[in-house]
Amino acid sequence: MQSNSINTMTAKEIIAYMESLKNEEQRRVLMGFFKTGPGEYGEGDEFLGLKVPQTREVVRDVWKDFPLDEVPELLMSKWHEVRLCGLLILVAKFERLTTKRLENDEKAIRGRDEILTMYLKYAERANNWDLVDLSVHKILGHWLLLPTNLGDPLSSTCLGEGSGLHKDFKLKVLDELAQSPCLWKQRMSIVCSWKTSQMGDPSWCLRYAEIHLHHPHDLMHKAVGWMLREMGKRCSMELLREFLRQHANQMPRTMLRYAIEKMPEEERKEWMKR
Repeated sequence: MQSNSINTMTAKEIIAYMESLKNEEQRRVLMGFFKTGPGEYGEGDEFLGLKVPQTREVVRDVWKDFPLDEVPELLMSKWHEVRLCGLLILVAKFERLTTKRLENDEKAIRGRDEILTMYLKYAERANNWDLVDLSVHKILGHWLLLPTNLGDPLSSTCLGEGSGLHKDFKLKVLDELAQSPCLWKQRMSIVCSWKTSQMGDPSWCLRYAEIHLHHPHDLMHKAVGWMLREMGKRCSMELLREFLRQHANQMPRTMLRYAIEKMPEEERKEWMKR
């Protein structure tokens, strides 16, 4: 992208620029990989054929000065890569407001809440697993552990838990995602725990792994197993083993296999026998 256009690009100009990079051969590969055929989970999704580093380059050039109110135009695009661009702009803007110095800054809190609200409003536009996985833990997952002005400041769980954490409201947000009929919102409710586990809090992963234990879709089996594995690695392998002792005999085989992937081979064999 030309450097002299960095500060002036609108959503329409970003879309036009990304369309100019269209690669028909790569487009066909991606549409097969992301299951866009009739009856498949990505049915009807349209690709330009851009690789993720190309989209990240656009984001890197524009995000700082790109108006937040222009992001929805990207998120509403028919092009998968343009929607990814919009999501990654939200990620970059959110992460700028999460430094230690800004955690409790009132202006930063309002900014994070505004980005989170937009992310949730357009959540269904993150309508494939990569769009969820590249964004949700960095926005929703991080927001779970930070002060917020959203929710009722007088709710019972909020009292005594630390300034502005509003855990009741955060649980309500994730419960609504988990109970949604939309597969991608359901995936958000568990994959967001990647960040909370990275930061030492296993509670979100354990709660939503149990909620999705009997989910019928293979994509959720993989997501839950993956998040359990990360929770064990980042927080406590004993917590993971305790969860497995309670639930391994009910877990879909794929979910269990993903969850135990980092365990010693002999232990993995023992869990799989269950």
